[in-house]
Amino acid sequence: MKNQLTLFAIASLLLLQACTMAPKRTTEAPQPVPPLPVETAPVVVLQPTDWNSVTGWAEDDIRPAWDAFLRSCAVLKNKPLWQETCVQAESLQAQDGVTLRQFIESRFVPHQVLNSDGSGEGLITGYYEPLLKGSRKQSKRYRYPIYTTPDELLVIDLGEVYPELKNMRLRGRLQGRKVVPYYSRAEIEGGPGQPKGKELLWVDDEVDLFFLQIQGSGRVELENGEIVRVGYSDQNGHPYKSVGRLLVERGELALDKASMQGIKAWGQKNPRKLPELLQQNSSFVFFRELPANVTGPLGSLGVPLTPGRSLAIDPRVVPQGAPVFLATTWPNTDKRLHRLMVAQDTGGAIKGNVRADFFWGFGPDAANQAGKMRQTGKMWVLMPASYVSQGDLPLVPVAQKTCC
Repeated sequence: MKNQLTLFAIASLLLLQACTMAPKRTTEAPQPVPPLPVETAPVVVLQPTDWNSVTGWAEDDIRPAWDAFLRSCAVLKNKPLWQETCVQAESLQAQDGVTLRQFIESRFVPHQVLNSDGSGEGLITGYYEPLLKGSRKQSKRYRYPIYTTPDELLVIDLGEVYPELKNMRLRGRLQGRKVVPYYSRAEIEGGPGQPKGKELLWVDDEVDLFFLQIQGSGRVELENGEIVRVGYSDQNGHPYKSVGRLLVERGELALDKASMQGIKAWGQKNPRKLPELLQQNSSFVFFRELPANVTGPLGSLGVPLTPGRSLAIDPRVVPQGAPVFLATTWPNTDKRLHRLMVAQDTGGAIKGNVRADFFWGFGPDAANQAGKMRQTGKMWVLMPASYVSQGDLPLVPVAQKTCC
């Protein structure tokens, strides 16, 4: 009971603070009063449909995605909804394309993902596993630290107190007896929030380190040739802000150049402006060293990601581990990219219903594709047939508000 009351008190303090930390206005002019939200019917965000309505379903070779789904089943088979489907999938002998397609069509029902306004298109971006140069010791060359999670970082799972806030977490720290937001990027990198003694590795490029945090996992090549894999451990709780968009707003970069490659090139030309730019994204990611035998970067589901078949999604909408059919286009083209994927990861910038991040893998080509990808697309979540009869499809009001 004491622990529950403590958790309740901390969560209440953080919620109260989140509601009162409105930015100070820069003008004293009267502000217009926003209109009251209009009552509207809720939208079923996972809308059941038939296979003929899934754009491009017949075009894809689904065999690579099948291996990724079996990895998901290592976690999903412990959940009642997925248990029977995963047991059957793992025992399936023939794994040719025809057999797998028949299996999926007979045991899954496609559900189109809809936005809260009823539309079916959204933003599809890309990410990859970067390679950095680093060392286990600080030096003149290797002076940018990769930090592991600080001991003072508090993580409060609001779902434990308020079930309706499932999948929502707040992060903070204690200041005396008061719970306050955790340090921002600027405070961690050069202020009072530097987590001394929590340096995991040191790398030689601050832009590469910044993008490592955006990707969430990567490899670090040490001076002796050893490759160390690092993966997401935690985050400081601050919202993600796109520095590419900020450069466009400032007139420093054209919209078609606001890619990872464009930002890197801008940083090389403007080294003095670079630290200030990067600190505009106050979100900061902490890492952990992964075991040497891990076959790929670990997603939030806890299984290795599959290049070209793993997808990062918003878990408030799309169940982690579920197969997802994606209809989009290749980066910077109108060439169709219709592919069966598996929802095995999440991300701080991946918020919204029809919103996903396509995992391209490792290497220069993966980096190039991920950096350019900013396409529109549609998504269908494949749920076990038993899900339809349960009548538990999520409902999201058109005018939704998650806090305060």
